[in-house]
Amino acid sequence: MPMDTAQPPSSAADLLFKPRQLRDLVRGVPWLGALSDAEVEALLEDCEPRTLASREWLFRQDTPAEWLHIVISGAVRLVRSAGDGRLATIRCVERGGTLGELSMVAREGVYLYSSEALRRTHVLSIPAARCREAMDRHPECRAEFMSRLALELTDRLEDMALLTQGDAMSRLVSYILRQLPSGRSNEPRVVRLTIPKRWLAAQLAVTPETLSRLLGKLRDSGAINIDRQRLTVLDEQKMRDLMVVDD
Repeated sequence: MPMDTAQPPSSAADLLFKPRQLRDLVRGVPWLGALSDAEVEALLEDCEPRTLASREWLFRQDTPAEWLHIVISGAVRLVRSAGDGRLATIRCVERGGTLGELSMVAREGVYLYSSEALRRTHVLSIPAARCREAMDRHPECRAEFMSRLALELTDRLEDMALLTQGDAMSRLVSYILRQLPSGRSNEPRVVRLTIPKRWLAAQLAVTPETLSRLLGKLRDSGAINIDRQRLTVLDEQKMRDLMVVDD
């Protein structure tokens, strides 16, 4: 079972765990999209809805990866422990996001990072063995799974390149642009900054104060507009131009 999990959810969260909501949640995972209705129902029979308190660990790095998880509500951060004991925030995951996929292709069969709730969070835990069975039955599921892993690897490689060669503004602009809805549009596009600022700052390897200053610089330049958690990209090219300016 997932480790360090809280007690079963309270009645306030019951709506999140209704069968219809859970079916929609599973179908929202791209690499499970080929499952039939009967297969989704069978999968849900072995799933476990879990509730995490804020700052509670869902799983730890290097422990057996027996479960994959889908975030129902709330937010978690993925953390990798370095050899010297320091923790690096890889990224944050919110509703509909999945956790633990890399363990599916890890030879050791262990989690390659840890996962910590950033606020009260609900997840659906799926036995990893059942996910492997689904991919064995459906080659299209496996193909989509590998495609998603490739995209994840590409994002992490970009993060590494920006961390070693780019400045703080470059990392922030890259993050914002990657959150934008896909496809071209003449209308301003919106990103919701629902992750707590200190954890977004940690993901970008800056201080919260630096993050606020950089967002202010983007706003003052006319590249974005910020209304609480709603960030509207007004001029994407201006944002890209600012990537070449040192922080």
